[in-house]
Amino acid sequence: MSSTPATLPPDPAADDRRALRARLLSLRAGLDMRADADARIAAALSDLLAGLAVRCLGFYWPIQREFDARDTVASWLAAVPGRHAALPAVSRPGAPLDFHLWTPGTPMATGHYGIPVPDGTEAVTPDALVIPCVGFSPDKFRLGYGGGFYDRTLASLPHRPLAIGIGYEACRIALQAQPHDIAMDWIVTEGGAF
Repeated sequence: MSSTPATLPPDPAADDRRALRARLLSLRAGLDMRADADARIAAALSDLLAGLAVRCLGFYWPIQREFDARDTVASWLAAVPGRHAALPAVSRPGAPLDFHLWTPGTPMATGHYGIPVPDGTEAVTPDALVIPCVGFSPDKFRLGYGGGFYDRTLASLPHRPLAIGIGYEACRIALQAQPHDIAMDWIVTEGGAF
């Protein structure tokens, strides 16, 4: 006798988030005056980082028209000796992210999901993370791509790093936080840091 596996009923909240995510990604891809917005995000992020006591900064490799923080991070690295930057790598689905040292000259390899990762550099634990936001709420909760990697990472580290979300004002939304969601300490947009 064969049995058919039970299927869970659809989750309306997950469907709503998927639709919202798709709408925001489309909106971000078509933003007007993008170069101006990116320059203002870079300036706001630079100013914020200059005022924080961060020694190791984790950030992200830009995908899907995210703000590209690499030049800003490279300038931050060059400004003060002894600073370090790191990029995330997915070791396996469902696990927290691993961070590996990065400089502008670091050789890169292709990681999970086709995202470049540092090739053969030391693993480190950042004391601050710059995290991309597909969308974000006024109370600093972020909508990401739905994999939960950053929430798992923030929840798993023994000393929670400062969380800096990066997004665009057009993607500021009303968002009901879910139990696993972790608020950002800062959000940086073309409108500044808050």
